[in-house]
Amino acid sequence: MSLIVQKFGGSSVADAERVMNVAKIVTDTYAKGNDVVVVVSAQGDTTDDLIEKQMEINPDASRREKDMLLAAGEQISISLLAMAIEKLGYHATSLLGWQAGFETSSAHTTARIKRVDASRIQDELDQKNIVVVAGFQGISRYGDITTLGRGGSDTSAVAIAAAMHADLCQIFTDVEGVYTADPRKVETARKLKEISYDEMLELATLGAQVLNNRSVEMAKKYGIELEVLSSMTKAPGTIVKEKPKMEKMLISGVAKDTNIARISVIGVPNYPGLAFKMFSKLSKKKINVDIILQSIGHDGKKDISFTVAKSRGKEAVEVLEDYMINTLGAKEVLYDEEVAKISIVGAGMESHSGVATKMFEALYDAQINIRMISTSEIKISVLIDAADADKAVKAIHNKFFD
Repeated sequence: MSLIVQKFGGSSVADAERVMNVAKIVTDTYAKGNDVVVVVSAQGDTTDDLIEKQMEINPDASRREKDMLLAAGEQISISLLAMAIEKLGYHATSLLGWQAGFETSSAHTTARIKRVDASRIQDELDQKNIVVVAGFQGISRYGDITTLGRGGSDTSAVAIAAAMHADLCQIFTDVEGVYTADPRKVETARKLKEISYDEMLELATLGAQVLNNRSVEMAKKYGIELEVLSSMTKAPGTIVKEKPKMEKMLISGVAKDTNIARISVIGVPNYPGLAFKMFSKLSKKKINVDIILQSIGHDGKKDISFTVAKSRGKEAVEVLEDYMINTLGAKEVLYDEEVAKISIVGAGMESHSGVATKMFEALYDAQINIRMISTSEIKISVLIDAADADKAVKAIHNKFFD
């Protein structure tokens, strides 16, 4: 007998028909002699609908009250799924995050899991129940409900698998696994049988929306084998593990991220320590910086460009404008949201030369201009105009996989 954790996203439980489909998947797994813990997201667009309701009442509501509201979405999902499982003749118990033992930090809307006390879940399993847990939420040391941010249900599922030493953690989505590119955008995208934690983490961080990057980090840390598969078909999925058995591919995938903005600080005085002062201002506001490009100094001045998440872009500009111009003597701060980051990821890069050349050739053939470049051992990212993003992904994918 194995312990299997199964996570289902909002699209998998979007309506009554899909809830019953998920119940069938869960009970089929249970009928094979497995203990099953199910983690469920809010149905369909429920979270977005709740946010709209909040905006109608109070756009400046406290984060605590936002968490209280958003946590309701998963409560609906788990109760409906438990009812569906009961309808199929099996016993099920639904648990909210705090009932399932999720203890988190007190950072409302972006809480981190500190500990999972899985004793209640284990008690229910010992009574031969299927346990249905609300993902995305927990409770702080002050007794307040918290949420984990977007993608938090993936992290919840992996956290349970780690706490209970599960044999497998399955993440059910609306695609059949991890592909070399978004199959909805690139017709020739291929499904991978296996992929390493490091490659999956890079893809998730760089814009691939199959798995949340925090969940991959946790799976790697605790050695939890993940399987990404579809709740709509019975096709085998993609296994995410430490060392895939297959030979390292040159690249494992192409990712696109349009949720970024470019900030350029022009005419910065060219003396030591200025970059530290500038980026420390952003760090204090918890604004993460990604690709950084610094020009060669001229006339005692230099330009520094970097990217941030689009959601934090205007805040970053506000932080820097007064300080950089009035205090440090920069000329101006420019802001551009019409950009996209295109990345290739692959462990095979470490042992193959010419990968960057091949990527740049694909962009040249497609007449796409590169604004900035960033590299690491297993990934290369470029910043381009947002209008060229889909064309760039197709061009690069065709260059490597045709």
